[in-house]
Amino acid sequence: MDQHVEREVIVYSTPTCPWCGVAKKYLDGKGIAYTEVDVAADHQAAMEMVRKTGQQGVPVIEVDGEFVIGFDKARLDALLG
Repeated sequence: MDQHVEREVIVYSTPTCPWCGVAKKYLDGKGIAYTEVDVAADHQAAMEMVRKTGQQGVPVIEVDGEFVIGFDKARLDALLG
């Protein structure tokens, strides 16, 4: 049986971002638990995301402190194992 290592995954997104929805659906499909942060509603979280990554666009996906900019499936798979 496949054992999943518990990872800390944070998805920085906005309600109007189509790629954010794609990324969340992908994680849901893989059974990956994540915390969603709506940077449109949470200005402090948005500033934190920009400070950590230099990026203002979403989605930004954080996996155990590593950042994936946009929906980069290959990089996500590599980080998620």
